[in-house]
Order: sequence, then structure tokens, then C-alpha cells
Amino acid sequence: MNGPAWRVRRPLWFVIGIGILWLGLLTLSACSTAPLLGEVSVSAEQYELGVSSPLAIRYEVGRPALIDIYLLDATGQRYHLRRSQPRAAASDPYVLRFDGSVPTNDPQVLRRLLPPGQYTLVVAAQAIDGNASAERRLPLKIEGAAIEPPEIENLMVWPPVISPNADAIDDVAEFTYRLPVSATVNIEVTAPSGEVIPVVTREEEGPYEQRHVWNGKRPNGSLLEAGVYTYTVRAEDTFGNVVQRQGQITLADVGQPEARIVYSMIAPQRVMLGEVITVTIRVRNTGTVPIRTYGPPSGYEYTTDEVFSSVENGAYAAQAGGFWRVGMDWDANSGGGPKRYPYRWSISPRPPEEWAQPFVEDFLYPGEEAEIIGRVRILQRETRMGFYVGLIQDGVGFFQDRTGRTIIDVGF
Repeated sequence: MNGPAWRVRRPLWFVIGIGILWLGLLTLSACSTAPLLGEVSVSAEQYELGVSSPLAIRYEVGRPALIDIYLLDATGQRYHLRRSQPRAAASDPYVLRFDGSVPTNDPQVLRRLLPPGQYTLVVAAQAIDGNASAERRLPLKIEGAAIEPPEIENLMVWPPVISPNADAIDDVAEFTYRLPVSATVNIEVTAPSGEVIPVVTREEEGPYEQRHVWNGKRPNGSLLEAGVYTYTVRAEDTFGNVVQRQGQITLADVGQPEARIVYSMIAPQRVMLGEVITVTIRVRNTGTVPIRTYGPPSGYEYTTDEVFSSVENGAYAAQAGGFWRVGMDWDANSGGGPKRYPYRWSISPRPPEEWAQPFVEDFLYPGEEAEIIGRVRILQRETRMGFYVGLIQDGVGFFQDRTGRTIIDVGF
């Protein structure tokens, strides 16, 4: 019983195996005999600059190969579209779109439209194993008026050294330039490590003066390392010309300013109308970069009828960003936003004659601590006043707010 059954099944498996073997041999034979480079075609024999839609260059690859595609002008000058691009064998043709432009070796003109004329399109294939090569040639005429690449005119990046540390001194760089035609613009900055930081991405710009600002940081606001960076301004016109300009910009004194009020006291807690209260505040620079400060200096005396911007003909009015001061306010003050903390003082451990710019501004350096004394003469007719202190960066915000609260009783 077992013997005959085995004799029946054995020829069946043998036949199946022979079939698979023959199928594999036929497949290998078909691959080995397929042409290295099959049919090559172009969707049109003429291309008009600035008018025609991109041409479709189709080519068939029968075996793994390296493909070169280029144009030859009447003098034999070669313009490469593809160079030694590996391509696998495929049943469908490969397609290359041609818009009349070719890459160049010019570091400022990356792509440019070819001048009008008669050209020869060449598609060449070199077998990966090096045993065969093939080539197809087709005529191609480029018509129309020559279209020269645009220029990025009057490019300036200023200042060339920036210090992104929020001190309002060279914190940002301005990219200014002029375009002669409408173009799509990209601006990027490359770090010494190779990291690319986008500044402007595919922005459509018209033919006029342009300005962009870079704050020396990544798009998410994180800090970069100090060092020499390379900027690239690239513009692509509507025809396919691509130009770029490059240069260097340096980041120095990079950091995020930080400071803390470490101590405050407001005294005395009971005064008569017209008397003075004294606030003592100690501030420490807890960051890695200096912070700028300006007056009034420690020891300056206000009245409750005054504000920092009204004293000395507005000499101490809030300035745009970068400057830090301490301030004192009270609960019933109806001022909002910039009217908060009407009494402000500099954060400097030095007398004003010893400031970095005497009587104008000074710095509190990393790790340095300053004690500030401020005085306010009470003329406000309130029996109880809830005073508090804060740490302010002009034009930015209140880094410490409503701390050191003290209730002052006022007698009439």
C-alpha cells in the first residue's frame, strides 16, 4: 500500500521542480537579453524659453545601469542634466522634466536657462557590470529670446557680528537686498557643525527692496553656539534660473539673560503723610551674559505723584528691550501695562560715575549681585497701601512680579 502511493507522488514533485527550474532559466535568459537602453523619446522637438511647458524626456532601462543625460550645442559644449545616476531595470520608462535650465559650476548661478539654438539630446547608459554601454541621440531646438539669470543686488548683512543675548545691542542681523525681477527666495544659515537654520523659506518676492531680520536663533527660539556661520541667499525666477549669494556672519556672547531678586524689604511699615519709605532690594545675575541697566541710580527718591518717565525731563523713560531695572508698585495703582511699577531704579552695584557709560548705563555681570536702595515720599491719601517689588525688562515684561509684599499704614 505504502510503496505504490510513494511511486505516484514522486514524479509529481519532480515535474513541478523541473517547471520551476525552466521558468527561472527563461527569466534569467530574458533579463540577460533585454536591451541595456530601450526607447528614448522627448515630448516635443522644440522648446520656447519662458513659454513652453516643461518637456518630458522618457527612457527605458532594461538592465541595471548608470545613466548620463546631457545636451550638446553646435560647438560641442556639453550641458549635463544627469551624471552617472544609477537606474534599475524597469518595465515602465523613466521620465525627466526639462524646463530649459541646466545646472552650472558657477557658485553664484546654480541653474540657468540655455541660450536659444540647435542642440542634441544624448541619453547614455553604462551597464553596472561594465560589460556594455548604449547611447541614443535626439535633436532638440530651443527657441525664443535669451533670459539671463537675475541678480541679488546690493546685498548687505548687518551687523556682521551679532550677540543674541537680549541686551538690545546687536541682537539681530538685517538682510537687505534688491531683486530686479519677481523671484522665490530662500535664506538659510549654516552652522560650523553643518546644521542648516532656515530664515526665509520659499517666499515670493517682487522686484523691489527687501529686508529680513534674523535673531541668531533656531526657528523654535533655542540658542545656537557662538562661532562663524555661513549665510546663503538664494533666488529662483519664474523661468528656472537659480542664483545665490553667500557670506559669513559671526555669533558672539550668545546667551539668555537671567536675574533674580534674592532679597527685599520695605520699611517703615507705619508713616505719616509726607514721610518717606525705603525699599532695599538685592538682585543677582543668574544667567551667563551681562544684563544692561540704567537710572535712576540707587538712592533716587520719588514722590507718589511721580513716575520714572516723568523725572529729569524723561531721561529714564522706558527704552526698547534689553534694559533691566527693579521697581516698586502698590495695589491701588490704576495704571496698567507700561504704567505699572512707577518707581524704578538701576541694577548696578556701582555709583553712577563708575558705570560703563557714566550716568548713562551699566552692566550687572554673570554671578554679580547688586543692592539697590530706593525711596518714595508718601503723598497719596490712602490709609493702607500694599507695596510690592518686581524685576522688569523694558519692553519685554516682568520677570519677577508682585514679590516682597508689605502693607504700609499711612497717618494723616
